[in-house]
Amino acid sequence: MRRLIRGGTVLTEDGPRRAQILISGDLIEAVLDPGLEAPADAEVFEAEGWWVMPGGIDAHVHSRDPGFPDKEDFDSLTAAAAAGGITTVVDMPNTVPAVASAHLLRDKAALVQARARVDFGLWGLVRSTSSPEALADLLAAGAVGLKAYLGYAFRSSDGSVRYSADSAAPDLEAPPDYGSLARLAPALVGMDALLAVHAEDAQMLREFARPIKDYEDILAGRPDLAEAMAISALGLISSRTALKVHIAHLSSASGLRAALLARSDGADLSLETCPQYLHLSAADYPRLGALMKMNPPIRTEADRAALLQGLLAGEISIVATDHAPHTDAEKLQASLADAHPGSPGVQTLYLSCLEIAQRQGDAWRAAAWASVEPARRLGLWPQKGRLGPGSDADLTLVEPGPETVASVEAMQSRQRHGALMDQRFGFAVRAVFSRGQLVAQDGRPCGPAGWGRMVRPHS
Repeated sequence: MRRLIRGGTVLTEDGPRRAQILISGDLIEAVLDPGLEAPADAEVFEAEGWWVMPGGIDAHVHSRDPGFPDKEDFDSLTAAAAAGGITTVVDMPNTVPAVASAHLLRDKAALVQARARVDFGLWGLVRSTSSPEALADLLAAGAVGLKAYLGYAFRSSDGSVRYSADSAAPDLEAPPDYGSLARLAPALVGMDALLAVHAEDAQMLREFARPIKDYEDILAGRPDLAEAMAISALGLISSRTALKVHIAHLSSASGLRAALLARSDGADLSLETCPQYLHLSAADYPRLGALMKMNPPIRTEADRAALLQGLLAGEISIVATDHAPHTDAEKLQASLADAHPGSPGVQTLYLSCLEIAQRQGDAWRAAAWASVEPARRLGLWPQKGRLGPGSDADLTLVEPGPETVASVEAMQSRQRHGALMDQRFGFAVRAVFSRGQLVAQDGRPCGPAGWGRMVRPHS
């Protein structure tokens, strides 16, 4: 079928302007002047007064599927994504079993395909024992890139990835480290692979580990120095080998400075931060408690301000969520020491970016952080992240002005309490299209489970 989105202000490649978008099947057929009559065979969707933006891409989510469906599955994850204007989610590989081989990636893709309400990509896992051949097979099977967790061991008994200060247990394989990543780097460069890294220096975390009694213990136990040291080492590997490195969930001013120094030495680093690091600081702990416990932690007001400035200056190009839900028992009913780290966030990604950009004078910049730049770095552009002929008809229609509150009642994820609970955004997501299919209206998913398809980088 053909559909015409009429009456809105469209974010074209030349900037926002009044226009109409003609959709044919999965794709955008044309961007038309506003005065043109609708084709006779096109269904008209009115968007008067709304902004038409490219569908969001969350490059960093944890679906928990397979492994922990009580926390989240791909249906609830993508329902939340659709409700918030996110039309592509890219899932991390630390499900159970972890996605460490081509056959496990294919198995996971087949499982979640039937549940996905929007499109999805999958990261593959780098283990300390990974061979170049196994990683090449993962990429050939469709992984958008590869993810290494510094300080996180691989458990052979169930194929899981878990943080471990002591990897001497008989069923734990040592985490990947700078040596294993440097060993693999030339092969990854030859594959044109993107390596994403959880960048906290494992030895630093072991040295600073302590019992958790209050939030200060969390900050002291995972210091910003651990992030900066890891980024410095990764930057050195990148500058010497030309490896493409993506720093996940950047949380500190020190980490940002380390990344900029590495870039000045020739490192190919992309930087991702998260809404929680841009909206919150340690001062929010008395209000939120264990809901804001995550790794790396939400840090000081100075860190928040530095990350925001880095985003506005273009030093940080991507905002993703590290969406990581748990059960209420694991977050609301647990002590700070026992609470699991992580928070849901995919549903408020676009709204968070719009609010930040609006406060800085240009709300349209949100589309770069939450759509265009993730698409470019992951090799999905111009199929994703672009409103132009031939691109997928992924559209997020936003009304500026009405307030949206991140309330428990509005959240679609299985964990409805998150770090951004009660945040207020001066926008409303009115309608969301995934490849031409209406998948959400007024913050409520309406598309079918199984609509989403797997995406992979362009060759």
